[in-house]
Amino acid sequence: MSCENEMTAHSTPVGAGDEQSSTKYLDTSIADDLSDFNSLDLNCFDENYLHTVSMTELYDTVYENRPPIIDGLLYSGLYLFVGSPKIGKSFLMAQLAYHISTGTPIWNYKVSKGTVLYLALEDDYSRLQKRLYQMFGTDSADNLYLSVSASQLNDGLDKQLESFITKHTDTNLIIIDTLQKVREVSSDYSYSNDYEIISRLKRFADNNKICMILVHHTRKQKSDDSFDMISGTNGLLGAADGAFVLQKEKRTANAATLEISGRDQQDQKLYLNRNPDNLIWELERTETELWKEPPEPLLQVISQKFSENSPAWQGSPTELVSWLGVDMKPNALSLKLNINAARLFNEYGIRYSNRHTHSGRVITLHREQQAEV
Repeated sequence: MSCENEMTAHSTPVGAGDEQSSTKYLDTSIADDLSDFNSLDLNCFDENYLHTVSMTELYDTVYENRPPIIDGLLYSGLYLFVGSPKIGKSFLMAQLAYHISTGTPIWNYKVSKGTVLYLALEDDYSRLQKRLYQMFGTDSADNLYLSVSASQLNDGLDKQLESFITKHTDTNLIIIDTLQKVREVSSDYSYSNDYEIISRLKRFADNNKICMILVHHTRKQKSDDSFDMISGTNGLLGAADGAFVLQKEKRTANAATLEISGRDQQDQKLYLNRNPDNLIWELERTETELWKEPPEPLLQVISQKFSENSPAWQGSPTELVSWLGVDMKPNALSLKLNINAARLFNEYGIRYSNRHTHSGRVITLHREQQAEV
């Protein structure tokens, strides 16, 4: 085996561009046994080595499934949430935090329930108490945690967040309100500095498979492109997975627009109204309908093969072709399922794994929940 083959054989990358679960179930088709890792030629690790993955290896890998935090709106990774001062950003952050921590749909968008950490660094606990009570009354959430103080990025913030996640393993959202509170005081506000700060926080979010929202301000200058109004250089948005921009035509008005752009969702514009009684943001309308992937016939066929009395199947790709009764080559079938494993689980509740054993490939299908469609 060549140096490159040895290096690529055990790689199972999961990055920000992957399918978006706190459920870590998917085996990869790449060998699980890493016992020969220590036998690799040390020359493989010289500074001139470039790790690569062939297209065949890419298709032969089942990547971890991470479902949306808010279906159609928010995914794992790092997002900026920007708006002018005192426009109501913190109220909307509290609203997102509450809905995700309780698993309650927001504006009819489905939510993945999880523990939420909200760093309200421009508030105090008394103000937070009054705000949350005004918004939600006495309906509290056990897994919504709040703090009004935290270390700066170069002074231990990552260790504090890591400690919280270690204790609360179902954490799926961290909100930092605001970015400036954890950013070191510096005279360097260059593109490279902005890019590095966001990249560092993004690596933390990706490594822990969570979503992180950084609340930030818009600049005073107007622009035809709302995302050009993000204060700072383009390095902030360039390194992030997406951004939300909250704007009002009149500061005294209750109406606002929320524009959304990101790597894992379509661009959207939501028209919101702020309820004057409880200060909750309510959805009036959306500018466009959410695009949905067309049904995948193969996944539908698989779903129909399962029942309450028969929730699992295991066998070779050839046996799977026969069991499903489809006109496909075994290799093409397994590759297609590798790529669509996330959809199979998210839409039909069926876990898929494709493992290489001494006797050949073994595919496992197991229904864990009822199909949604």
